[in-house]
Amino acid sequence: MMYARTRGRGWLLAGFLVAAGLALPAGAAETTAPVTSPPASALDSGDIAWMLVASALVMLMTPGLAFFYGGLVRKKNILSIVMQCFMILCLVSLQWIFCGYSLAFGPDIGGVIGNLDWMGLAGVGMAPGPYAPHIPHRLFAIYQMMFAVITPALICGAFAERMRFSAFCLFSLLWSLLVYAPVAHWVWGVGGFLGTQGGMGAVDFAGGIVVHINAGMAALAAVLVMGKRRGFPHQISPPHNLPVAVLGAALLWFGWYGFNAGSSLGANVLAVTAFMNTHAAGAVAGLVWCLLDWLKFGKPTTLGMITGAVAGLAAVTPASGYVEISGAIWIGIGAGVVCWLSVTALKAKLNYDDSLDAFGVHGVGGIWGSVAVGLWATQAANPGAGVNGLFYGHAAQFLVQIKASALVAVFAFVASWLLFQLVDHIVGLRVTTDEENLGLDLTQHRESGYTVID
Repeated sequence: MMYARTRGRGWLLAGFLVAAGLALPAGAAETTAPVTSPPASALDSGDIAWMLVASALVMLMTPGLAFFYGGLVRKKNILSIVMQCFMILCLVSLQWIFCGYSLAFGPDIGGVIGNLDWMGLAGVGMAPGPYAPHIPHRLFAIYQMMFAVITPALICGAFAERMRFSAFCLFSLLWSLLVYAPVAHWVWGVGGFLGTQGGMGAVDFAGGIVVHINAGMAALAAVLVMGKRRGFPHQISPPHNLPVAVLGAALLWFGWYGFNAGSSLGANVLAVTAFMNTHAAGAVAGLVWCLLDWLKFGKPTTLGMITGAVAGLAAVTPASGYVEISGAIWIGIGAGVVCWLSVTALKAKLNYDDSLDAFGVHGVGGIWGSVAVGLWATQAANPGAGVNGLFYGHAAQFLVQIKASALVAVFAFVASWLLFQLVDHIVGLRVTTDEENLGLDLTQHRESGYTVID
């Protein structure tokens, strides 16, 4: 009976795919603007090569996240995490091609959303577009697709081990369309009301606001709507496979170079700046977290080291192309401290079940990093498009960063909370008590990550 319900809800996903296919114009590939070679001076082969690599690196982050999260859950739920990440990779990629890219980056409507002129990537061809002058417009869309994929995947860490797979699919699709796409347009889209291309001037180099605050606040909404896992906190076992989690963290760190350095949109000195800042912040935050664990609990922990590194990488993301190395190090130190406090003190104090600390690491780290841009940003790091922060004589930028971060945080939390309620009404969010006790691998997917021989 359980599997019959699961198969029935699978028609929701099939319906989306059929609807997407029917909505695309017949012969969409033929009606798209012809693929012609742009003038040689418009494109740069080095930039194209780097952005193809960067896109692949960001894509790798989603399987990396599957390993990172998968090693942290109980062994009866590892495949559910892997399945969720790979489903997002497939589902959101198709949604992005169908209409997501056009909504996020298409021609502006009132500073709030893009229109559907680029639906099905119509007109998004091999000539440079409005966002990157030296690479094909379609390559920019590919690169941004990988951001759209990894962002909802981060939320999985909040509701791990207790959400129905059908509810997960429906929520992820709706969230990508109704939360991620608008926020991406507000901050990064031409005409978006928060960003630097016609907006209030908030800067976000690679996704502190668009990715980490957005996903982190959705994670907090998930925690409050879904409630705690059965037996939390005393009957929840520690991570079942830390080496797998370390592998995932390493893949995330590796992919983060494409995430941040790739946001330079070219093989240039700004990419070098972002690369070094990314590495420094991840390294110092991992060290700080490790030392804090050592002081507090008497032993340095592997889990603390990798969690701290991810927190530092998340925090430096919005600043990586706007600060000098000293600013990146300070941001990493701050991330190690504030995220450690969030996970070890705030979570225990408020007793909420953020399963894998998606809010504590990405939400808190994203807020810290996005605000910290307003402190340490300097045009010396990015002469072409940089800004000066409070420590470089421009207090207004600090206030703009606070305002933009707060606005997106509130929007993402409220919108996500409403979407969780809607999905719960349609298909039900949580698995049953028996299903949760048995594990999501078996009850949602009829598979097991391990063979146990008595």
